[in-house]
Amino acid sequence: MSLEHVAVIGAGQMGSGIAQVFASVGSHPVTLIDISQECLDRGRQGIESSLEKLVRKGRMTDEVRGVALDRLTYASDIDAAAGAQLVVEAVPEIVELKRTIFTNLDHVTGSSAILASNTSSLSITSLGALTSRPDRVIGMHFMNPVPLMTLVEIIRGLETSDETVSTVIGWCEKLGKTPIEVRDFPGFVSNRVLLPMLNEAIQTVHEGVATPDAVDRIMKLGMNHPVGPIALADFIGLDTCLSIMEVLHRELGDDKYRPSPLLRKMVEAGRLGKKSGRGFYDYRD
Repeated sequence: MSLEHVAVIGAGQMGSGIAQVFASVGSHPVTLIDISQECLDRGRQGIESSLEKLVRKGRMTDEVRGVALDRLTYASDIDAAAGAQLVVEAVPEIVELKRTIFTNLDHVTGSSAILASNTSSLSITSLGALTSRPDRVIGMHFMNPVPLMTLVEIIRGLETSDETVSTVIGWCEKLGKTPIEVRDFPGFVSNRVLLPMLNEAIQTVHEGVATPDAVDRIMKLGMNHPVGPIALADFIGLDTCLSIMEVLHRELGDDKYRPSPLLRKMVEAGRLGKKSGRGFYDYRD
């Protein structure tokens, strides 16, 4: 299937990054959709800033940057996805919100359109079941920051067709990404392995074993991690980390996935990490 129009639902950090990489490759228009004009404006500013940084670092020419910006349009109504061959949903990990979006997309888009979710933990099979085309519903789990990270987890739902998988893998490769197919299980591979580690790091802080900085320095110096787990949790968003841990705990039924009480407390306090200006570290300056 030729890719003539891509729509991305959700203008947050992930959605904006996904829209940026699709606009930077090929010749198709890309529409970024969000019901919040504030989010759209922030997403536009983030994309422009990201592209400018790539130019300054010599990773993109100024001409390509200009073409990418020209390909991007912004809309506040889901109807703007009507003509897309691919729609990527990238809204927060709120199951009812995603369910509503997939139900609406099934009515708005053509029957041949592929509907993808950037979910980091939720069931692709259950989202596909809400539509009249479960064979054309798939997971495309991009890594953050999207413009720089090469991996895309491709999640095949129970009804996802071979044709849909091969088509999406081909599109990812044209983006310069490395798609890796996994089965539809809670957390897939990346977050089923990563999030329990982050949760355990937070639990060590909760129990007073060490400070956040000490935990991060130990993992960086001792395990050669480029970023410490506490700082990484702040970067991902503590609310996102909590949502994923709740899915793992609920769906797999094992207490090793129980979210740390400190993680819950931080989210309740509105200290969500870098996105809110304050998490375990302070980003307000």
